[in-house]
Amino acid sequence: MSSAREPRFTLDHVELYVPDRVSAAAWYARVLGCEPVGGVDPWAVDPEGPMMISPDGGRTKLALFTGQAQGSRPTAGFHRVAFRVSATEFLAFTARLPGLGLNQARVVDHGGAWSVYFSDPSGHRLEVTTYEVEPVRAARGSASP
Repeated sequence: MSSAREPRFTLDHVELYVPDRVSAAAWYARVLGCEPVGGVDPWAVDPEGPMMISPDGGRTKLALFTGQAQGSRPTAGFHRVAFRVSATEFLAFTARLPGLGLNQARVVDHGGAWSVYFSDPSGHRLEVTTYEVEPVRAARGSASP
């Protein structure tokens, strides 16, 4: 339970270290539809500042910093960033996987959610998930796990 005095926290951004912010932003635009966030251009001009991109018009953001990526170090940084979509968007995304070069992506039926697991070119672990399980299950022709 929350009281009127407790703040409601929402996710603002996740910081990712990448070797090249421009290349990373282009990859996130192509794969997840992320676009530059307006109003923070001075940050991106600074070589040590973040390039802010967003899949939802700036409500949640990825802050791309130049630096050594997580790569294959399993305990470095965060474990995974997940993006929620509708069942329709999930099915459209999974249909695009081969064209995106995400041939190693894993699609998993968790019972109460469907997820696609993959990594960006810098090794950051990502997930696209939906909680609208029945339409996905019907479209994929699978039974409940």
